[in-house]
Amino acid sequence: MLTLVEIGKSYGARTLFSDVSMQVNREDRIGLVGPNGAGKSTLFKLILAEEMPDAGRIEMLRGISVGHLPQESAPTGEVTVLELAMAITLEMSNLRKDLAPESIGQPSKDPGDPLRFALLGGWELEGKAKRILSGLGFRERDFDRPARELSGGWVMRAHLARLLVHEPDLLLLDEPTNHLDLESLLWFQEYLREYPGAIILISHDRDFLNQLVTCVVEIRQARIFRYRGNYDDYLDQREANEEQLLAAWKNQQREIARLQLFVDRFRAKNTKASQAQSKLKQIERMDKIEAPEAAEATIDFQFPQPPRSGLKVLTLSQVRFGYGDNLVYDGIDFRAERGQRIVLVGPNGAGKSTLLKLCAGVLHPQSGLRQLGHQVKAGYYSQYRVECLHPDLTVLEEAFNTPQRLTETFVRSVLGCFLFRGDDVFKKISVLSGGEKSRLALVRLLLDPPNLLLMDEPTTHLDLSSVDALLYALSQFDGTLVFISHDVYFIRSLANHVVHVENGSLIHYPGDYPYYLDKTAARQAIESRNARPENSAKNSTSSLNRERREQKRLAAEQRQARYRERKVHEDTVHQLEKDIGTMESRQAELVAALERPETYQDSRQAVEINLELKDLQERLQQATADWESAAGRLAAFDREDS
Repeated sequence: MLTLVEIGKSYGARTLFSDVSMQVNREDRIGLVGPNGAGKSTLFKLILAEEMPDAGRIEMLRGISVGHLPQESAPTGEVTVLELAMAITLEMSNLRKDLAPESIGQPSKDPGDPLRFALLGGWELEGKAKRILSGLGFRERDFDRPARELSGGWVMRAHLARLLVHEPDLLLLDEPTNHLDLESLLWFQEYLREYPGAIILISHDRDFLNQLVTCVVEIRQARIFRYRGNYDDYLDQREANEEQLLAAWKNQQREIARLQLFVDRFRAKNTKASQAQSKLKQIERMDKIEAPEAAEATIDFQFPQPPRSGLKVLTLSQVRFGYGDNLVYDGIDFRAERGQRIVLVGPNGAGKSTLLKLCAGVLHPQSGLRQLGHQVKAGYYSQYRVECLHPDLTVLEEAFNTPQRLTETFVRSVLGCFLFRGDDVFKKISVLSGGEKSRLALVRLLLDPPNLLLMDEPTTHLDLSSVDALLYALSQFDGTLVFISHDVYFIRSLANHVVHVENGSLIHYPGDYPYYLDKTAARQAIESRNARPENSAKNSTSSLNRERREQKRLAAEQRQARYRERKVHEDTVHQLEKDIGTMESRQAELVAALERPETYQDSRQAVEINLELKDLQERLQQATADWESAAGRLAAFDREDS
């Protein structure tokens, strides 16, 4: 279907591709990976003939159709959402308007309009477009809205629907999940499983790649490397290949060094000169293994551990909020406790970002109360990075835009960890890429570290290695985290509490993401059984009973969770008391030994006892401080329950 033959592409002194070859066959599922700036989007432009290679050629079978979803927003023109998804011609658009319900009963311009519309495939196309738009989260009332009224994310969904409706032979998708909520993403994932054409996919969503791709192509240091299997398989194969390459290179270097040593030692001796020359030719004839290249630069950071907060970190009580006539929440309650990692899930438009902004204090309740707990400092990471960055400032100026008093050396070292090096710090924020803005927003949080992190789609625009770095940093974070994400791998790795947001209500699931999936699947199964006609007479009573049982079960689980948490505090206190008792007994033994005159007959023994006593006193002091802290936490926990 598509063949790249010895492609080369450079921009000035920077080489993106050198002697790159690749073949794409029908029904291939290829994940294209590599760090930001490696050339993934440029490769798409070469395939689309938007740019030409400096060397090599691109061959495509005659008649092959190619569809492309760019990472950034595409134009809409003066069409409705449905017309954009259908990508219909002007003739079909006019025919469709003539056939609209409001035109029925009026004289038609052309009696053959319905037949003409049918011959052009209009009815089938419209039905398919509506099904796909619904799967991507559009409501029926959105179909006839002008597309230009939509936000950038919804416009991208409409363009994605257009591609799926027309089913090109080759789909080029550049970060297609960036603008999808979790439910739409899962629908899209299932749809692509059955897609009849070939797909080349750029994505930072590890779980999405694992579910779809059968081959991974990595762009690294101007070359491409192809691996069979999904993303996890690629990681395993790459690690194994690099270990084998490193071992082979080291063995060859040792052999070359051994032969060269013989040459250097005996080249000048007449009796050994011929042997030395033979060894030298042996070195020259070797098929040299290239030295393994250093890994590409990735962001490397860890959130500084903030001051410890109280148990109650954040509380929303009877909060009401809306936008004009659109009431989003009416009397909701929300609570976050120290150490929780809460993910907000639910359909797009349900109010997840609004809830996060209410938690962050970016939006203020129209009634009700928002309270931060003892010593809580909140940090908000917006989905739209421009909301927390100033486009007219440079990277360095934005980094200094913090209440903390910081030295330029320290700020530049942190920026360097996020790949802002040299003159990069003088770039205007307005010219930064999406990934660079995401990294700079993370720098802002690091330079003024909170103990309550509120993050809206933190992985958007980050490459896979940067997502892994962020995931590791957050897993080590001692504070409280409330976040929104459509990255299933990211959610599975972090969340220990799930809140489902829909229709202005919040449902809490005191467990991780698999627990939430199990509970929602069970609830949906019960609802589908109760929806059968023969059960209609019993539905009202049984539904109420089930709801009461579910509430009791959730309350019991929460009590159990509180009991387990208290048990941890109690066990910590008891263990510290036991350790302190053991150390105090040993301390008494050592003091008694020092009081005996015979101890000083062996000066070495007296020194050893003194050293042990000093170390023991330091450990005892630390253990006592730890006990006081643990006992205070236990007492505070008991006061919360009283």
